Order: sequence, then C-alpha cells, then structure tokens
Amino acid sequence: MFLGIDAGSTEAKAVVVNINGEVLGMGAYRTWTDFTEAAEKAVALALANAGADMDSVKSAVSTGYGRNIQGLAKCAKTEISCHGAGAFKYFPEPLTVIDIGGQDSKIIKIGAKGELLDFKMNRKCAAGTGAFLEETSRRMGSGIGEMNALAANSTQKVELGSYCTVFSFSEILSLSRKGVKKEDLARAVYVSMVKRIMEMDTFAGKVVITGGAVEFNPVLIEIFKEESGINALVPPSPRFAGALGAALFAIKEYNA
Repeated sequence: MFLGIDAGSTEAKAVVVNINGEVLGMGAYRTWTDFTEAAEKAVALALANAGADMDSVKSAVSTGYGRNIQGLAKCAKTEISCHGAGAFKYFPEPLTVIDIGGQDSKIIKIGAKGELLDFKMNRKCAAGTGAFLEETSRRMGSGIGEMNALAANSTQKVELGSYCTVFSFSEILSLSRKGVKKEDLARAVYVSMVKRIMEMDTFAGKVVITGGAVEFNPVLIEIFKEESGINALVPPSPRFAGALGAALFAIKEYNA
C-alpha cells in the first residue's frame, strides 16, 4: 500500500492507495496548531478505513502547508504538484485545476501527459480562500453548512464591493441594516470568493475545482459556472485531491 498526506493549514488529510492507484482508505483531522498530531490522526483513520497498518505501507509522500512531517513520510512534494496529480487521476487531459485551500487559492495548469505547465497562488489576503468563507460565516452567526443552504435559497443578486474580510463584513452589516435578506448576503459572499479566483488567471482545457471549500459548499460550483460560463468539474472527495496526488507520487518513488 502507498500513503499520501496533505498537512493543510486547516485540516490534515491522508489517502491510502494500492499499486494501481485505487483508493483504499481516507482520513481527515482538524489541524488546529499541531500539524504532526493532525497528520498522525488522519493517517490512522485512513489506514483503519483501508484495513491496514503502517507495516503495509511501502512508500509515503507528504504535501501541504506542514508537509515537512517527521516520521510519517521520507519524501515531500509541493501542493502544486500533488493537487495537479490528484485531479489528473480522474480527468487525464489538459486541465486548469483550481484548488480553494484554507489559507490560499491555487490555479494550476496541467498538460496532456499530466505535466505541470504553470501555476499561480493567492497569498496576499484571505479573499478567495476557505479562511474568508469561514470567518465571514462565523461573523454572520452561521455555520459553513448553513451558509451553503442559505445561499442556495437566495432570490436576489447582491454584490460586495469589498474584498477584505474585515471590510466585507462591515459591508454585510450595512446591507443587512438596509433589509437585505441573509440568504442573499450569503450568496454574495460566495460570489465574492469566485470573482477573486477568476481574477487570478485565465483558464485553459477543462476546469477542475478541488478543496474542502468545494466539498462542503457545493453552491460554489454553481456560482462559478454562472459567473464564468465554464462547466467546471469536481473529482470525488475534492478535499482529498492533494493527499491522493501525494499517494500517487509515493507509487512513483517506490518504482523509481
């Protein structure tokens, strides 16, 4: 068996695959402040779901914000490479991969053979990231799941002019005082995220969107399609795309 670990800023994910790259088990655990502990617990869950233990693992690769994990993986790969590989596994053709992470968003261009062509990352602020969505929903008194449901029931388009989390919430308060419904405000938050991502780069080939924000907020896909006119695709379990890519690299490391 082969193990991929994505030690993300918000959540650690782990995927166990066989030699053919077929997923046998997955596990995730909230990161909080300890990347190693989160990674260990995510790995334990993935192995348990695969009906295996570490003795069965022939090779392991880590990626993500805290990828330099001691004791779990001997090799580390960049998030860019792993998210590209994870998406290409399901859609083996030229792709633009949009990964919406907790602290950053990435646009990754993949060629016909799965090779990395180009990438861009948004690290300047939280706009267009999971952190923006999480903080805004918290300030609105809604959980992430509730925000998705609210936005899905929106009946009126509302735009937020501010892109900063702090200023956006001030704008939301102002709109709320004017009688704008919570459902319409929730959708405006998602629209703001999508627009920040669309401004990052152009898209080529098929567009695939990954990340926990997409898995827990499917309304993001609907809004992206509306705003961009592109029929974006989503792989199975999109928040595990990076960990899957790392597991596929583990197979390559073993066969090298």
